[in-house]
Formats: sequence, structure tokens, C-alpha cells
Amino acid sequence: MPTKRKAAAEESPSSEHRTSSRKTRRADLAGAPALRVSPRTCSKKGKMPEESRNVMCNGNRDVKVEAESLRSKPAVSSNQGKRGDLSGDSVSNVGTPEDGKFPAKESVSSERVSSLKKGKTQESGNVVCNGDGEVKVKAQVSYVNGSLSKRKMKKEEVEEGDCRLVGEVIPDEEARQRWPERYEPKKKNTQASGSKSSKDKDDSEEIVKARCHYRQAEIDGRVIVNLNDDAHVKDLSQPKSVALIEASKTHCTLKSEKQCPKSPCLVAMEEDVIHRFLMYLAKAGDNADHYICKIVELFVALDGTPYFTAQWFYRARDTVIKDHANLIDNKRVFFSEMRDDNPLDCLVQKLNIARVPHNLDLEARKLAISSCDYYYDMLYLLDYSSFIKLPPENSRVNSETLSTISSEANMDGSTCELKSDSEEVSQARECSLSEMTLLDLYSGCGAMSTGLCLGAKMSGVNLVTRWAIDINAYACESVRLNHPETQVRNESAEDFLALLREWEKLCVRFSLIGNKDPNAHDLDPIDAKADEENDDDDNDNSEDEDDFEVFEVQKIIGICYGDPKDKGDRELHFKVRWKGYGPSADSWEPFEGLGNCCESIKDFVTEGYKSKILPLPGDVDVICGGPPCQGISGFNRFRNKENPLEDPKNKQLVVFMDVVNYLKPRFVLMENVVDIVKFAGGYLGRYALGRLIGMNYQTRMGMMAAGAYGLPQFRMRVFMWGARFEEVLPQYPLPTHDVIIRGVIPLEFEMNTVAYDEGHKFDELETKLLLADAISDLPPVTNDESRDEMPYGKAPQTEFQRFIRLRKNEMLGTSPSKSNPSGHKLYDHRPLELNADDYQRVCQIPKTKGANFRDLPGVLVGADNKVDWDPNVERVYLPSGKPLVPDYAMSFVGGSSSKPFGRLWWDETVPTVVTRAEPHNQVILHPEQDRVLSIRENARLQGFPDYYQLRGPVKERYIQVGNAVAVPVARALGYALGLAAQGSVSDGPMFILPPKFPNMERNSSLSTEEDA
Repeated sequence: MPTKRKAAAEESPSSEHRTSSRKTRRADLAGAPALRVSPRTCSKKGKMPEESRNVMCNGNRDVKVEAESLRSKPAVSSNQGKRGDLSGDSVSNVGTPEDGKFPAKESVSSERVSSLKKGKTQESGNVVCNGDGEVKVKAQVSYVNGSLSKRKMKKEEVEEGDCRLVGEVIPDEEARQRWPERYEPKKKNTQASGSKSSKDKDDSEEIVKARCHYRQAEIDGRVIVNLNDDAHVKDLSQPKSVALIEASKTHCTLKSEKQCPKSPCLVAMEEDVIHRFLMYLAKAGDNADHYICKIVELFVALDGTPYFTAQWFYRARDTVIKDHANLIDNKRVFFSEMRDDNPLDCLVQKLNIARVPHNLDLEARKLAISSCDYYYDMLYLLDYSSFIKLPPENSRVNSETLSTISSEANMDGSTCELKSDSEEVSQARECSLSEMTLLDLYSGCGAMSTGLCLGAKMSGVNLVTRWAIDINAYACESVRLNHPETQVRNESAEDFLALLREWEKLCVRFSLIGNKDPNAHDLDPIDAKADEENDDDDNDNSEDEDDFEVFEVQKIIGICYGDPKDKGDRELHFKVRWKGYGPSADSWEPFEGLGNCCESIKDFVTEGYKSKILPLPGDVDVICGGPPCQGISGFNRFRNKENPLEDPKNKQLVVFMDVVNYLKPRFVLMENVVDIVKFAGGYLGRYALGRLIGMNYQTRMGMMAAGAYGLPQFRMRVFMWGARFEEVLPQYPLPTHDVIIRGVIPLEFEMNTVAYDEGHKFDELETKLLLADAISDLPPVTNDESRDEMPYGKAPQTEFQRFIRLRKNEMLGTSPSKSNPSGHKLYDHRPLELNADDYQRVCQIPKTKGANFRDLPGVLVGADNKVDWDPNVERVYLPSGKPLVPDYAMSFVGGSSSKPFGRLWWDETVPTVVTRAEPHNQVILHPEQDRVLSIRENARLQGFPDYYQLRGPVKERYIQVGNAVAVPVARALGYALGLAAQGSVSDGPMFILPPKFPNMERNSSLSTEEDA
């Protein structure tokens, strides 16, 4: 049974664990929402957090205030069954100590006595001072000790300090039906002396048993809260402001009539002032530090203690976003599924928290937000750092309704329809019949978009890559070759975004779209020079027109934003075909220099708008991309740990989000290295989540290992989904193969690993793939192989090899029933040619498992696994005069590494496909041939179909493959995207792929033989 490593602080950072299983997340891993300590510490068994003990109550129900010290001694309770902590009392509006303006004292008759089975209510206003300088006030405290009286509970008041349950008691049958876990079966005896269940569980799992439930409570003696009202809850874990308390004590000292001989504290203050001062110390604090909750239960425990159950809201700073809370509106909070029970006296004040529907227009949204204390429009779930749209108002939000694994996608691949608004469902259904458009930012050679499109089509959605952007010219050539339907642009993402803005202005200028900004075209160079076309002096009366050659624009054939002529100015340019000249004379001209070419520009823009050569806001359904963050690379010795976004090498993450913000696609998928959540406390990963949420996208973040989806390499990457409110947020596909991964995953984000929960029983996972499964069928080639295509030479030997050889239409099941595999060619099966010295070294590496430079003569391996020169062996030199064993191999990682000139073996899994093919510091030699792995062999380890061709020099092709997203992972995510676009899944974070995915239909019918 696969198990996932436990989240323990003492665990070695280099541990291994399976991706097929993950430990079930506990709520206490993330802490309580909006606060640092659970409010259940409030008034628990007569104790308080040490920092909050300025006000306390002893076992005799006496309230003490220490006047000389801000930190009092721990409260001592002689009766653990009684609740003696006044510090949980609350007020709605806390006054100031100046001029005696404390909260008004509640008027309570000294004659009032509660009839209880055991104990009595103690009420007194006496003020005394002991010899140690302590002010002792017998406070007005109502508490229930033991059973309630058997009299009819109608409009009965159950008190706890200034908070009490009021109004009608909910009928017993109704209460038992709504909260059955609170009540023992009627025929069984219940515990009379405790409020917890008798089961042996830790505090977080204990259920407080109830005697009865209420619909209302009273705060501060005047504010009524009802079930499902919202409220502030006191954070007693935070120390009171030192300056505030000192100022209060000083004020009280000045107002005193006399002082205790042994201390400067007040002993004869009026009863009401001392009471209000006491309450002020207990309740003073900034509302910003209070919890925020929805009251979902009001009940009396078996021991008579009044409780409320809070369902918590998170502020942005208390979610995974943390320091990037500035990206979120201060009034915006996030509902959660977390609930717990709290003493009633932790309530501070009633709040107005508005639930804002996602389909409100802008004006209505502004109105709803302006009239509330806070507002919420999303649900925050700890699993996969998820922010999702709210469930219907009549549904209960808890961990039972939001299961970790979606039950909507069954093991056989069938799905259930999501219940949502009819318009949203209708829109989702249309996408399966029409085309969905994709923009691939930082596309590289197109692996991510290729996998997404393949997977989406398997789910029934026609996803097409319409635009691809990359700064690498060779990568762009590869995309053009394999995706003729795609508009490929070789430019930076910044220039692309600037071009999109200019393109929108041009479309507005020529009335192709509506004008959002009436002044947007006022500065258009065409308008500035339009009148000049009618100036006869410029056209007919020039006396020098024979002194220079006049070039006439035949047509405009391209557009870009940047500096194509390297003049130092970045601006809008058009590519011009000159009349009377061929394509070799085409040139880039600045927009400002084409003021008299209005018709040519209009024709180009009109045709480009129709053919969508550039996307406008709303044209893109999906944006995918992996913005490079080289500033967090371990190879960068000057990484900025304080603010990684200040490093220009990390700025592409900001640009990616800016493009998303401008185009507003329906879905977003961002990929990146695990360092995005490891470096600087996950700074960049948190920023990315914050940006998506700030743009009103649902989002979740997961980490997926390539090997878990049918590849013989580990390769862990972060994938972040985004979806607009109108859409279903895509899920993560659970692993299909049982793989043990290597690497370091931050403890805080360990539960973001896409895997089965620990203890989950499953028998459907396939065995992990090995190197032989991927490349054993490829023909042998030599170090100096130069052919870009060749025949296979023999038939495939594994299921992986049979599937990877299919052409594109065969993978999608659109080819004729009988294909011609003998006509298939093998592309890019050529290695990086090693120089003469390295080739001679490689030839002497034994063809055995684990062989490397340590097997060469003259190398001695010590007991500490470090290498040294063997004094008994003379150093061997190559014909060039260089040593057989180079010095850099001996000193690599202090002589402890066995990677230099390492040879792979057939039964191994590759750690990660890299961008460089040099064998100097990595294990990349073929098991049986004297060369490094070829481009195609590396491509297979990344899951590229054999039909996918690459362009550029050999080293550039290695770079394209090494930088790519593993195609099987992208294909599984594309399948998830297709299901979400059709509204076919629930809001759960994960789902199970169909059996034998992606080779679902052809698995049983593929031929096992191909011609050589």
C-alpha cells in the first residue's frame, strides 16, 4: 500500500515518498482563520493565555486586576467544572479611559438569584485592596453550575458574563434533527458532569454535547444576534496594548481618593467606574485582530456552559496569500468550511457581512459592498490552497459536501452534471460543440498547449491553440511546424501585451469594435496626418521630386511592438511590402511614419480582425504558460530573498498576470518549478494566487510528478488553475502510475501534492515506467549521427512505445481504421556530438548499471564516499595530452558526486530531463551505446509523440525539450479542463482519470508489429 511521508519537522529534507498517496490534511495545519490561536482557549476551565491575564477570576469567582504588573499570575481554579474567566466578556463599542468614559455598566438588581440544581449566581460590587497592591472586584457573573431547573424553558436566559442566550429554546425534536451529533440517544444515560463526549479523542475531534439549542443570543446586554448572523470574536491570544493599559492605570490613579500604603493602585474608586475600567481592560483591542465568523449554532452544553458554533471567515492575510494581501480589497473576506465551538462570551459585536453574487453588475456590486462591514464572494479551502465560488445559499458548506476526491467522475470515466445556473450550464454545453481558443504564453516548442489540446479533445472539447508567444526563435519554428493553425509570434511577453493594447485602439479607430474610451483614438497618428493627404503642396507642387526615389506601399503584411530596427525606441511598427519590390525588400516601419497610408493600414487591420491574428479581450478561452523565474534558480547566487519581485529575472510572472488581466480568459493554467513555493517562503507562488483572486478568478494550486502519469522520470512541477466565476474550476487528475518521487517539498505546501489520501485503498494504479519501457525500441546511433529522420528499424516492444509512435490523428481516433505504420518516420534521433576527449572518456565507461567516472583507472573511493587519486596508479592521459579523469570530475560537489560521466540503466527512472546534454556533471549516457541520450530519447522521456518535430541547432533542440512541460501531464490536465468547460464535474479538487488513459479506446486494437 503506497503511503505518503508524514509532515514532521524533524524529517530529513531529502526524503522520498509516493505521489500516489497523500496524508489527509488536518485543519490545525493551517491555523484558525483570521487569527493565530483558536478562540477555544477562551475561558477554558478557568484559564487564559498568559498574555491575557491582566484580568482573571479565581476559583471563588473573584475577579482580580493586578495594578503593578501587566502580567498576572496564572488563575487558580478550585473547581474545574466552573467557568471563572471574565476576560471573555465583550462589548460592541469599547470606550476610552479618559475622563471616566468607560462602557456603561449594566444595571443588575442585587436581589436577582437564579434557581439552580447546584450552586448559586454570585453578584457583588464590593471593591477591596489587599496588601500586595491588587484590586479585587467581585464582579457580576452569571453562570450555570450543574443541571438547569426543570421549569418550562420559555424566554429563559442562560448567561456568560455580558453574553447570554435568550428567547425561545428550540424544540427538542427539531434540535435533534438539525444537530444530531450534539445529542445522546434518548434511551441512553448522558454524562451530567461534563460537556465533552466520552470517546478517547484529542481536543480538535471532541464533540461538545448539548442540552438544548437557542435561536438568539444577547451581546453586551443590548445587541441581539440570531442564528446565521455574523460577528467579531475576541482573540484572547493577543496581549493588550501596553501603552493603552498603562494610560488607563495612570488615569485611574489620578482619579483615586486615596491609595493603598504599599502600592500606587486605586482602592476607593466608585463601583461603576471600577467595573467599567475592568471591562475595558478585558475588551480593549483593535477590531482588526478579531476573528470573523458566522454563528451557525447557539446551545447550552451538558455542564450548563453556553456555546456558539462559528463557521469562520478568513481575511486575505490569513490565507495562503499572506504578505500579498494588498492585492485584495480590505473589506473582502473568504468563507470557509472550518467550524468549531466557542464559549459564548467570546462574542464581541454583530457584523454585517454581505454575500455578493458573482453575476451582479458593477453598480450593484459597488452598492452591496458600500453598505456592509465586510463582503465575501468566494470559499477558501485548505486543500490545494483553493479559492472557489460559493455553493448555493441553501446548501451547507462543510467538509462532507466538499469531498477531496470528486465523485462526479467515476472510475469508468462517466460523469454527472453539475447543478448550476441554467445560463452557465448552457454556455458550458456549447463549448463541446464549438471551438475553444487557447493562447500559449512562453510557449517554448509548444508541449504544454499540445498536451492540453490532446486531452481536451479526448473529453469532447475542441480546444485549438490559436496564438503562441515565445522569445526563442527556434522554439517558435518548432511550433509553426507542428501547429500550422497557430499564429506564432517571436517576441517578448511585454511587447506582446503592449501590442494587444495598440491593436484594440486600431480596431476602435476603424469602427471594428465599440470604443470603451471616447478619447482613446485622439492621439492616433492617422488622425494627425489625415488632413495632409489633401494638401496639394505636398503632392503636386514639389520642385525636388526628381531628386529622390519615391517608395509606394503595396500592402501591410505584419505588425509588432518593439524595436525591430534596433534604434533604441520601442513603439508600434508595421511590416511593409513595397510596390515593385519582392519580399526581400520588406521592412518594418514605425506607425508614426505611415500617416499617409490610412487605407493600407485599415485594410490590414480589418482583415486581421476577421482572421483574429491578435486576440482582443474576450477572444481567448484559455491562457496557459510557464513564466520563467530565473531569479529563484538555485544557480543564481544573488537571489533576492526579501522581495523576489524586485529581481528583473522574476518579472515575467507579473507580465503573465498582466496579460491575463487584460484578455480576461475563461480559464488560466500556469506552470512553474517547485522553487516558486520553496524560495523565500513561497513568495512568488503566493503572489500568483493573490493576483488571480484579485482579478476575481477562482483558483487552486497543486504539484504533479511527471512519473505519476506514465513517464520514466520524476520531474515535479507546480500547476495553478484559474477560472472565472461563471465557470467550473478545473480539477487535478489523480495519478495513474505508482511512482516514488525524489526532492524537497516545503512542509506548508506538502498537502498541495496531487495524490491519493493516505489510507486510500486502490488497485487501479499501473506499475511505474522505466527507461527501457520508453526507448528500448529506438535504433542504435553513433556519437556523430547527423540524420534528422530515419526508419524505426524494429517493432515497438511496450504499450508506451506503441502509443508514442501514433500520428496525431491516430491518437485522437480520427484516422482511418487501417493506418500505415510502415510509412512513419522517426525524427530527431541524433545525439549531441561529443568532442574527441569526452568521446574517448565515454568509451571507457563500463556498460553496467551505476557506472561512471569512478570506474576509470586511478580513482579511489573512500569510506566517506569521496573520491581521491589512487597513489598506486599512474595517471592516464588521452592522445590530446589531457587526463582521462578530468579534475572537475574529481572536485564536483566536493568529490562526493557520482554523476560525472554517469551511465543510465534500463531499469531506472530518470530524475529530470535537463536542457544540456554534456556528461560532465550529470547522468545522461546511454546504457549500451557510447553517447549521450539523443534528442528523441529525451523527448520520449518528456512524453512528446514521435510525430512532433523540433527545429534549430542540436543544442537548441535539447533546450526546447528540457524546458517543456511533460506532455502526459498536460494531456491529463487538458482532459480535466475539457470536463470543467462542459460543466461535467463538481467543485472537488481531484478526479480519477478513465482506465488506461490516454490509450482508452485503442489499447486493445493496436497492432503489435510494424515494418522495419
